Amino acid sequence: MNRYTFLSATLVLAIAVLSLNIPLQDWLSLGLKRLSTKKLAADLIVKNAVIFTSDASLPVADSMAIQNGRILRVGNYSSLQDLVGGGTRELNIEGKVLVPGFIDSHVHLIPGGLQMGRVELRGVNQKEEFVRRVKEAAGNVKQGSWVLGGGWNNDLWGGELPMASWLDDFTADNPVWLTRMDGHMGLANSLALKLAGINNSSNDPNGGTIAKSTHGEPTGLLIDAAMKLVLPLIPEVSVNERREAFLRASNLALTRGVTTIVDFGRYFPGASVEHSWEDLSDVYQWADSSGKMIIRVCLFFPMETWPRLIELIKKTGRALSDWIYLGGVKAFADGSLGSSSAFFFEPQASLCPFVSVVNAQKVKGFKVDNATRYRPYAEEPHNYGLQVTDPESLFNMTAASDKLGLQVAIHAIGDRANEMVLDTYRSVALTNGMRDRRFRIEHAQHLAPGMPARFGEQGVVASVQVFHQFILLLSIVHIKFCRLNEEVEGYYLRPDHLLDDGDSAAKKLGVDRAQQGSYLFHSLLASNARLALGSDWPVANINPVGSIKTAIKRIPHGWKHAWMSSECLSLNDALIAHTISAAYACFLDNELGSLSPGKLADFVILSTSTLDDLAEGSVTVEATYVAGVQAYP
Repeated sequence: MNRYTFLSATLVLAIAVLSLNIPLQDWLSLGLKRLSTKKLAADLIVKNAVIFTSDASLPVADSMAIQNGRILRVGNYSSLQDLVGGGTRELNIEGKVLVPGFIDSHVHLIPGGLQMGRVELRGVNQKEEFVRRVKEAAGNVKQGSWVLGGGWNNDLWGGELPMASWLDDFTADNPVWLTRMDGHMGLANSLALKLAGINNSSNDPNGGTIAKSTHGEPTGLLIDAAMKLVLPLIPEVSVNERREAFLRASNLALTRGVTTIVDFGRYFPGASVEHSWEDLSDVYQWADSSGKMIIRVCLFFPMETWPRLIELIKKTGRALSDWIYLGGVKAFADGSLGSSSAFFFEPQASLCPFVSVVNAQKVKGFKVDNATRYRPYAEEPHNYGLQVTDPESLFNMTAASDKLGLQVAIHAIGDRANEMVLDTYRSVALTNGMRDRRFRIEHAQHLAPGMPARFGEQGVVASVQVFHQFILLLSIVHIKFCRLNEEVEGYYLRPDHLLDDGDSAAKKLGVDRAQQGSYLFHSLLASNARLALGSDWPVANINPVGSIKTAIKRIPHGWKHAWMSSECLSLNDALIAHTISAAYACFLDNELGSLSPGKLADFVILSTSTLDDLAEGSVTVEATYVAGVQAYP
């Protein structure tokens, strides 16, 4: 169009407006209104639903309008009629429950996907079956190749820890590495120990333990930082293998209604800090640029690398796209209960001592007051667990990361570790000044009296895992404990869920201790703490629907009543902890977590027509939508 034509058209329009005797302002207002109405026409209207929004301003609705992957409006069907346009499609879900896309607050996505293609030892409940599976795998690899796998849980076959001698007869030519389900312990065969230079004279590294027999010979078990003696010897996983693992894991998440995961990656004690960065470029950014992202990820990186993350955020911002968010940094305060490396206080009462093949180091120079003293492990009276990161380093890295605006998450299982992290967070906040920082403690599994209140007072998020922290109670083996030299009745609590953490809290800590200070979900909420639920997959299965039911009921298999009923969550609280509270816990609550206007349209259709069935019945995921598009099935 030339200048003459443009001027002529403008003149004709002006004459038309004047001839109609309509003020120019009204004419422009009418035009803008029409443009606005056209802009707000929905692509999709979901109707005839029981919608749990996770939005306190409108908790329940029956219809929802979506445009360009975001929510336009939520309400009743008649209130959305002005959003219907020529291209609007309607989805009638026939009275089914619809909830926001679940957020799994703690996942190791690529390790989980890799494990899906390795020796699967999860759920094995007999030593013979453990050996058979490894032998079968060893027979299918070339001489000299590593046999890799994991997910084993010694509590399922009675508690005996596996040893290299179980495997040596058929793996003389193949090194073996098998991780325990919690990721804090692994089993190496004798060839792998030899390659790593581990022998009778080997000393425990800082933050780790080389398990030895009573004769001083390495058993094959390596705990926490000791795993770094073997891990560098294992051939790097190829880029293609990691990409395939990511895609497998993403598809699994969608089948469970998970649309966003908080990913702590391949970072474990003893592992390379480079893995998380390699996966960012090789896998996540590759998937994003090639259109293969199907779930959203919020990534956390090893705290040691905080300067690198700061530089990246300066260049790109926190959101690399609608699919990838840079969350923050993570560190470890202690190990895990299942590996007897969670860090606890000193004993309060004398329980029966048991012999253990694990000689975990006692933390040097550790002191507590006389008010609260606990024996950490009933079976190992001199084992207080492991302090994976020394307090000074933990404070310095946390303070530096926080000062530049990074969110910090620290793994803490034992009560002493949780107190150490809470103290660190308080000191950092006082040093750097008050702001909205949303410090996280990952797991918060065992808390001493008064600790839940500190979470609320300090504004610390409790990122907890229902399955591997609670469903360990689902099957019960009756045993006897000794307390104060008197034989009394007790319960040894074990899991029957295939992927649940088999940490036997009652066996390791004593019945009273396990019940009084473990898995205090309701106490945390009552103290105004934010609760975010996750799975810690592949430690436990990705299954928010099952997690919600467990958090509500807390009734172990065969029991008539809830275990610690005072710690049961309401249905509303459990749903919130897997949706908007989980989004808040990683600074994504403006984009995700509730079905609110303006937010991304991620939602899940369930197989029930009543919300109460999430607590009472067997509910499955019928469909998962991401950005308003069906992603599963």
